[in-house]
Amino acid sequence: MSYDPLNTPHTPNDRGASHTPGASHTAKNLNTVQDSHAPHAPTPSDSAPEAPHLDFAGSTPYEDYVHADVLTHLQEPRSDDPGEMVFLVTTQVMELWFTVLVHEWETAARALREDDLPRALDALRRSRRELDALNASWLPLAGLTPAQFNSYRGALGEGSGFQSAMYRRLEFLLGDKSAAMLVPHKGTPRAHAELEKALHEPGLYDEALRFLARRGHPLPPSVLDRDLSRRYEPSEQVEAVWAEVYRGDQRGEEVRLGEALTDVGELVWRWRNDHLTATRRAMGSKQGTGGSAGVAWLEKRAAKSVFPELWTARGRV
Repeated sequence: MSYDPLNTPHTPNDRGASHTPGASHTAKNLNTVQDSHAPHAPTPSDSAPEAPHLDFAGSTPYEDYVHADVLTHLQEPRSDDPGEMVFLVTTQVMELWFTVLVHEWETAARALREDDLPRALDALRRSRRELDALNASWLPLAGLTPAQFNSYRGALGEGSGFQSAMYRRLEFLLGDKSAAMLVPHKGTPRAHAELEKALHEPGLYDEALRFLARRGHPLPPSVLDRDLSRRYEPSEQVEAVWAEVYRGDQRGEEVRLGEALTDVGELVWRWRNDHLTATRRAMGSKQGTGGSAGVAWLEKRAAKSVFPELWTARGRV
């Protein structure tokens, strides 16, 4: 029996019953009602969506763009412990976030150099969300016990996070520069060339201070013309400039720049402390891989402020 949405009675001919007075008139009226509710002819917009295209001559357009097959086959565990796969993938995810952050901060630095503050602020705001994602990458490793880490630690050999070329570029952009940190990469020409270029270029904070100088703030030549290949050192004059900025219009562009940089500095500090905490839980005070001092080295890193005068100037406002 077919489904009748109006629950319309059938005519006698339908049921084979005898004709009753008024039945023909009733049927005609009901048929009129039924016709008014009859479905109209389907149009292209009413038709069901087409099935997705499944047959491609080569690889899928998604694969061509994302290279997912490459990404998901880069892992080469060196032990039988299942936890090593988690450690390896997590570390590779962090490397990808380093790459995104370097892109964002180079974009922001270039925009500041061109006095395009809105574009710089856009890049810094995006990087804030990306830093949140990077910091969340510690979650799979945050609860490792020493025994769990020891089960595959030997597979790392002399490998250590401080050998990451992309992380080093990130630190160079933040002003923490050292020519000695190029040495581990002399065997990888592309990484070495990129780091050497970054070593001699202005960092993100250098460009922010030059931006303020072009707006009339009294930044000293010792800061503006410093040796860019060396680590940035705090300056009382820079602190005084930021203090003056923060005494001004709280909705002004320069305060917004200061706050965007402060957000970055805070989240980098959280990254360093999360790294320290995860390492403490997993290996205590043991020496780190690659000859590093482990927790002791990370403690020194965590104690340092990024963009230092943005923090100290607040005590002068």
